[in-house]
Amino acid sequence: MPLPLVPIALSLAATGSVALATYRLVRRIEPGRRDQRAEDAFDDAPEGVTLRRTHDQANATARMRRTFRFGPNGTAIAIDANLMGRFSVKRID
Repeated sequence: MPLPLVPIALSLAATGSVALATYRLVRRIEPGRRDQRAEDAFDDAPEGVTLRRTHDQANATARMRRTFRFGPNGTAIAIDANLMGRFSVKRID
């Protein structure tokens, strides 16, 4: 029974093109920097959702901290997800 080489070749070409595009994209991205002030602000955010509004700006934070254990004596992982956002509107004359 002959092997269907055309579908295999097409899927390999598609996978290879995606891998090449991903590689080129990753090579273009510059390494980020860590700002300690931002890290401290993330650490100081309360758990849950907060919203603060003034006449020209709205600030929102959301934080979730959870620990997951796999099995009674298994490995545990801690997840700390934090979102901060700012929406600012200024009138320009």
